[in-house]
Amino acid sequence: MHSISEYQEVVSAHFNALVVEKEPKNLYQPIQYILGLGGKRMRPVLTLMAAEIFDCDYKKALRAATAVEVFHNFSLIHDDIMDDAPLRRGKITVHEKWNINTGILSGDAMLILAYQYFEEYEPAVFRALAKLFSKTALEVCEGQQYDVDFETRDDVTISEYLKMIEYKTAVLVGAAMKMGAIVAETSQENADLIYDFGLNLGIAFQLQDDFLDAFGNPETFGKQIGGDIIENKKTFLYLKALEFGAKEDKEQLMHLFSIQPKDNSDKIETVKTVFNESGASKATQEAIKEYTQKAFETLQKMEISEEKKQILYVFGEKLMNRNV
Repeated sequence: MHSISEYQEVVSAHFNALVVEKEPKNLYQPIQYILGLGGKRMRPVLTLMAAEIFDCDYKKALRAATAVEVFHNFSLIHDDIMDDAPLRRGKITVHEKWNINTGILSGDAMLILAYQYFEEYEPAVFRALAKLFSKTALEVCEGQQYDVDFETRDDVTISEYLKMIEYKTAVLVGAAMKMGAIVAETSQENADLIYDFGLNLGIAFQLQDDFLDAFGNPETFGKQIGGDIIENKKTFLYLKALEFGAKEDKEQLMHLFSIQPKDNSDKIETVKTVFNESGASKATQEAIKEYTQKAFETLQKMEISEEKKQILYVFGEKLMNRNV
């Protein structure tokens, strides 16, 4: 088995060498541009790692890993258009650098390209990969629509929010791992279990992201602390604060999440105080642990060596002990 950093080096070198130079240039240059922006590239790393977990040469999973990352970046181009975001990974977004129409079309092309990366696999493997990919891609779109819908709703429930982050974020983590298992041609049970491992870890990861957005270290988190509060996002913290908070705290919270003051510093601190005093912060940390534990429980059922179970356990532990 290789280390996570070794997989990251392989993925980085692979994408640095990946050339998408075709005509018309205004369709393919934006694709080359966003794929060159880097990022953590954790999803393709998970595909390679899962393949090796099930005794397959990780190089066989490179095409599937590429498909996962190309799809992920396609979704980012379209998300940035929907959010009118000026920056992605510290660089100008595709629709700002070119234009909205180019961003839409280049994103569409990336979705097709992602499918093409599966074509070199044997028919049975190709069919399994394509079937999983279609299901996952549709769920990601559904998750994004739920997220958009929630912006104008005041009655979002905890279960609805969990479903949204499962679809928008976690299913692609689970699928990335299951693709490695499919390429390795392991048992259906092993493939399903590693999907569940990735899915639960993905939910825990997103809940932790919500928590760090409010309570992370500004020097290590890499994003503006309180960004979700400024944008009035109804995160798990917010929903739990409404569930647990006293009447006056709920009213204050709902008011603060209906305004956009020029200076957000007081708003952020007041909201964080409500999150802490209502018990929402503690409930969020408990939920993170719960989903992480669910992921670890699947490891015991997998037909792999104890050494490989430990590798996945350590990976999950590191992911959940991050501060970035």
